[in-house]
Amino acid sequence: MRLVDSRRLTGPNLLLDGPGAILDIALEGADPERTKMAWSLALQKLDVCRTDSQTVRTAARIYPDGLSVAFTADPDVLYTATEVNEEAFRWSSAVEDLGDIPGLKGFPVEAARKLRESLSRERKPWFKPLATQAAEHDVTLLIDDKRVSVGLGCGSRVWPAEETSEVLSHIPWSELSDIPTALVTGTNGKTTTVRLLGAMVKAAGLVGGVTSTDRVTVGDDVVATGDYSGPNGARTVLRDRRVEMALLEVARGGILRRGLGVPRATAALVTNVANDHLGEFGIFDLEALADTKMVVAKAVSQKGRVVLNAEDSRLLERGSKLSVPVIWFTTAPMDHDVADHRKRGGEACIVEGKTLVYCRGQEKTPIADVDQIPIAFGGAARHNVANALGAIGVAIALGLPIEAIRRGLMEFESTPDANPGRANVWQLSGVTVIVDFAHNPHGLEALAGMAGAMRAARRAIVIGQAGDRDDDAIREFARAAWAMAPDHVFIKEMEVYLRGREPGVIPKMIAGELLRCGAKDAALSHWPSELEAVRAAIEWAREGDLLLLTTHAQRDEVIALLSRLASEGWGPGRPIDTAVTPRAG
Repeated sequence: MRLVDSRRLTGPNLLLDGPGAILDIALEGADPERTKMAWSLALQKLDVCRTDSQTVRTAARIYPDGLSVAFTADPDVLYTATEVNEEAFRWSSAVEDLGDIPGLKGFPVEAARKLRESLSRERKPWFKPLATQAAEHDVTLLIDDKRVSVGLGCGSRVWPAEETSEVLSHIPWSELSDIPTALVTGTNGKTTTVRLLGAMVKAAGLVGGVTSTDRVTVGDDVVATGDYSGPNGARTVLRDRRVEMALLEVARGGILRRGLGVPRATAALVTNVANDHLGEFGIFDLEALADTKMVVAKAVSQKGRVVLNAEDSRLLERGSKLSVPVIWFTTAPMDHDVADHRKRGGEACIVEGKTLVYCRGQEKTPIADVDQIPIAFGGAARHNVANALGAIGVAIALGLPIEAIRRGLMEFESTPDANPGRANVWQLSGVTVIVDFAHNPHGLEALAGMAGAMRAARRAIVIGQAGDRDDDAIREFARAAWAMAPDHVFIKEMEVYLRGREPGVIPKMIAGELLRCGAKDAALSHWPSELEAVRAAIEWAREGDLLLLTTHAQRDEVIALLSRLASEGWGPGRPIDTAVTPRAG
């Protein structure tokens, strides 16, 4: 056996409903059930109950040649909890004959003593009374290494953690409250959806706080840039006293590394579940990935709603077992599961003809026509029609007025400013250029479908892939690109995302799969960087052509180039400022 990872879980997660500590173990041939039993007994002998104010709950998950084990702990002692977990692993793995588990001889008395001392040093005497008072006043308590807060957004108060003992008796509980909060996850569409929700909140005259993989915004202000789809981003928004409604993108990685950034929410949305990032944190198949995405439902109470895609069989199965209310959404005109749900008085967001409709039982409220929604591109962007339906469901759960929902849909455009890298479209003197972040087969398939529905004389695509995808996923990505029937494919190297692969390996793999699909050698070219591939595609284009540019490593540079060409009135046949030469092979 080998310890792969040990980490704190600061919120609800895949194994637990709240904070705790988790180990990922490579079994290397060891029996998972015996390993789990040995770990559990070691944990008991270490008297780990001392790390939690309540009875310690344990959980385990077995996956191919691996095991994750976790236990609950109070959030003020999570560092010691990870040490306890590691000691339990060391002790149990040192037993030569796991068949003699009841013995587990050689109790590490000295290690246990040091852990109790560590626990005593880390324990915050103020935590339990503060948690009790927050629960009595029905407001959320968030703590981390540096700060403590009670209440959320405009109803919150925040202070340095070291000052909590002095602050405890002066907290103005009558002035504190939580704000409506939505958690948005899924394989694709998360970022577009939270930004669309932000537009609806703005249309309602409220200040929204939005987190995403690109940035954190409060109202119209960008307060941080970078990937903030984890707990840090959530707490940045939830502790900002300007925020009246929180719209939080929740990525798979954040759920698995730390858990949810907030213990409860008004609404949660899962857009879809598709192949992406498999093989990380013990998630090797789509069933486990669906379970990971559904963690957001743990934060929703009976007063809230979970919004789910009825066209995803895995979400349909899991959503039907939830005890909390579900709003289903679907673009399928005859979805029998949704129809049955509505017959029972349930809620749904559907498309009738070209109109997006919110339903409660048999009552229907038309929201907007597809042609009125800019990101739908007249219905060509079917994936964005689905994103809009999901956003309507969340907005209903948050209590936004129908008119604000309608205005948000009609006013939100997928521009580089409002939604950078998500179906951004330029018209360059007769050449249509689409820039998108599509980075997995499902996302690229949706984008290719959009491009295929748009009129064009010729089509070309720029693609590449990160090195942490397995070979099958990379080949599937190439096949998704080929579904667009491109006249030319510009294959890019992404050096910053090699992630253990040698240069040239992924482009060669993509080219090989395209050739198997029927591409001709002359229709493929290899480029040493994303920006160079984009430049080459632009120079290739003629009037009437369509270019689909998937951008990842150099998105900002690509957007800046296209914006400059548009402002200069560039047209096909004219040079751009830097000549480039394709890489041989």
